[in-house]
Amino acid sequence: MAIAKAERLMNLALCLLGSGRPLSKRELRSSIEAYLEVGSEDAFNRMFERDKDDLRELGMVIETVENLDGDVGYVARRDRNQLPPVTLDVEEAAALGLAARVWQQARLAGAASGALQKLRAAGMPLAPEEGEAYGALEPRVPAGEAAFEPLMLACRDRRPVTFDYRRSNAARAQTRQVEPWALECWRGHWYLAGWDRDRGAERVFRLSRISGRVRSRSGAFTAAVPDQVAVRGSVARWAGEEATGQARIRLRAGAGYPLRARATGVAAGAAGPDWDELEIPYGHGLGAWLAEFGPDVIVLEPAELRADVVDRLRAVAKG
Repeated sequence: MAIAKAERLMNLALCLLGSGRPLSKRELRSSIEAYLEVGSEDAFNRMFERDKDDLRELGMVIETVENLDGDVGYVARRDRNQLPPVTLDVEEAAALGLAARVWQQARLAGAASGALQKLRAAGMPLAPEEGEAYGALEPRVPAGEAAFEPLMLACRDRRPVTFDYRRSNAARAQTRQVEPWALECWRGHWYLAGWDRDRGAERVFRLSRISGRVRSRSGAFTAAVPDQVAVRGSVARWAGEEATGQARIRLRAGAGYPLRARATGVAAGAAGPDWDELEIPYGHGLGAWLAEFGPDVIVLEPAELRADVVDRLRAVAKG
């Protein structure tokens, strides 16, 4: 529905800008396919008035001309609807170039490259030789998951979605109904924060655990969207970043460097030449993270963390 409305507004704007003379509502209705599909005259009038107000709210100057062959006419004069020229200095242009390169692994790469080409054609300082000075900077945002683009659009358009999701300790995926709020990349993984309708609570989903197609659903959100969605904070809580205690684990030598980086104490070779013992902060969700290291980690204490990791590994093995 959001895409259809955007297309209708674009067609109306093009008609008003391209006509060169005021157009009546009758002429506009006959020129725009979406208006032709409207059944009654009253429904068309309401839709047209809403569309006209939306374009004006977006900044388009639409003039009303009285007594045009007995009808009211509408026109958007080009000289009153031109944006000021875009001017960028070398540093701003370099920042745009780096931003475009961030999306080279996503389907947004085409749009980003097209935008740079248009700026370059307009005389912006984006020539290749100027970008070479920044060649040492190679920013990347990995967005290889198939769920990334449909979820990004759903967040933008405020559309509920459904998808199949497998938790780290589950053998099979379950269908989730979610009102998506925001996407964020954290430690090399994309996460979605939103309202889980079935559980009636905020949840965070890792995109790499979404299987199958993300399906959009009609209807409005049932929960209010927070003014600020702290995706990283939510992921940190679920990943055990907000520690409530200490855990002691045995880690295979030469493995688990992210765990070593968080360790508050390391006893190298404490359990033989192949194993080290670590103390790490313990919080909600740590078990899911430890389970990802498989046979390289053995949890010593606390007992509930050890049981959690064992249950997760057994669930994966059964799947």
